[in-house]
Amino acid sequence: MDFLAGCIGGAAGVLVGHPFDTVKVRLQVQSVEKPLYRGTFHCFQSIVRQESMFGLYKGIGSPMMGLTFINAIVFGVQGNAMRLLGRDTPLNQFLAGAAAGTIQCVICCPMELAKTRMQMQGTGEKKSKRKLYKNSLDCLVRIYNREGVRGINRGMVTTLIREAPGFGVYFLAYDVLTRSLGCEPDDPYMIPKLLFAGGMSGIASWLSTYPVDVIKSRLQADGVGGVSQYSGIADCVRQSWQREGWRVFTRGLTSTLLRAFPVNAATFATVTLVLMYARQDEGGKDCEPAPHALQQQAQPSSL
Repeated sequence: MDFLAGCIGGAAGVLVGHPFDTVKVRLQVQSVEKPLYRGTFHCFQSIVRQESMFGLYKGIGSPMMGLTFINAIVFGVQGNAMRLLGRDTPLNQFLAGAAAGTIQCVICCPMELAKTRMQMQGTGEKKSKRKLYKNSLDCLVRIYNREGVRGINRGMVTTLIREAPGFGVYFLAYDVLTRSLGCEPDDPYMIPKLLFAGGMSGIASWLSTYPVDVIKSRLQADGVGGVSQYSGIADCVRQSWQREGWRVFTRGLTSTLLRAFPVNAATFATVTLVLMYARQDEGGKDCEPAPHALQQQAQPSSL
């Protein structure tokens, strides 16, 4: 039930946060010589005006498709890692989260590659005159046919560098915040506390790895239109630094942080409602979101 609730909650998070993610990617990969957008809010306005509201949801099929697999991997690996580690400590929360982040990259990297390519397609056009990709699946199939397995795993190393510490920080921050706030089952303010803890943990996770995400987006967007700028990670970092300075590594950060809190809030609220509804028949009053339940699963029965 926790897994199902986590999937539904994750879907709600994608629906709420995808427009912010589209803005983030557009800002991260736009040309510094001829920038299309002046900032986060101008990017939002431009996409809606030029491409309609649907422009903000370009590429949403890819994260939706990968959602179930990613949740299964993260929940399963994190829970099993905590059981293997034995003790529920902040360090173990970080290590278990890092393990979950590492393994789910197998699904996450191709998913984000398709999402990025779809988000970049038809930039500035209300109705794309020539669509290179019909949808996210078609995007991955075309990339595979042209570049093979290596092509659909473009950006895997940067994804790994981002996801391992990112998930570690997320679970560590969530554990510390829930302990500090005193999130107990009989606390009337437990749900708001969990929502707050989840939102702030998401922000902490992004802040810890954001520069890597900029490079990942640039590498995955590279080659759209047949022209490649970068030969690898080091070359991307070097060229980006030389042309735009250190600020390049904060491109789209405002959009990302604006997205992080509501996405996690939507996810936790949906998970809570699903679990409360599901447990009514059992006579239970436990309304803890999936990640909190995950911690319980990970703890030895004696705790």
